[in-house]
Amino acid sequence: MTRHTHQTAPTQYVEANGIRFAYRRFGNPIGVPLVMNIHFTGTMDHWDPAVTDGLAAGREVILFNNAGISSSSGSVPESIEEMAANAAAFVRALGLEQVDVLGFSMGGLIAQTLAIAEPTLVRRLILVGTGPRSGEAMASLTPEAQEIFGATYAEPDHLWLRVHFSPTEPSQAAGRAFLERFRRRTENRDPAANDAVAPAQLAALAKWGKPQDKPYAYLSALGQPTLVVNGDNDVIIYTVNSLILRQHIPNAQLTIYPDANHGSLYQYPERFVEDVSRFLS
Repeated sequence: MTRHTHQTAPTQYVEANGIRFAYRRFGNPIGVPLVMNIHFTGTMDHWDPAVTDGLAAGREVILFNNAGISSSSGSVPESIEEMAANAAAFVRALGLEQVDVLGFSMGGLIAQTLAIAEPTLVRRLILVGTGPRSGEAMASLTPEAQEIFGATYAEPDHLWLRVHFSPTEPSQAAGRAFLERFRRRTENRDPAANDAVAPAQLAALAKWGKPQDKPYAYLSALGQPTLVVNGDNDVIIYTVNSLILRQHIPNAQLTIYPDANHGSLYQYPERFVEDVSRFLS
């Protein structure tokens, strides 16, 4: 597996829960593998190779498409809990007894739920650009996100310059560099998510974000060491939600990157890899 990279790792398949999960695994096979959960409508090819290859230098990295996403079979559940159950089934189908879990954006909701439901399966947790149940402006897409996703772009990939990066020139320059890396894998790329994915995921996000009594109490059950990461101006899932996670998860630490939006890990890939590697070690 060490001979493969983000660009060359073959897409493999494993069956669990009646789903044929597509996945890729690569990197240093020593120690606890890191399973990565992607954002809203994302596929395995939406990860930044600078992040995945950087992390793979010290551990095995496992990327996968959850049920109904791209090259995986099945349909997207309309609840985060079902998504997390599918993720657990996927991990166990690989024969793994313990993993570290990284969740980005919507993937962070799945990662939280998975860690609470499977405390012996998940050793450590990284939550990036995400938030808690009933978090601030999480009952639907934020007004900024609605405008960004509803706009038209001369180049489709330019959507990600607004989703992940701040409007400042340094952040946009980092975004353009990300887009070059993002398209570096040219063979056997994942197909885009189909039209059924976004509505199902939005339904799940609405259930997660709706107002509840004592909404953050569930986080006290999250016993794993947790690293929370965000940019200082996330307009997709507001940065304040990362502060809430830090306040209510018993063993959490928080890292905020400057002049950064939702994709802080893509704006500062070297710093992110260093911070995550230190945390996991």
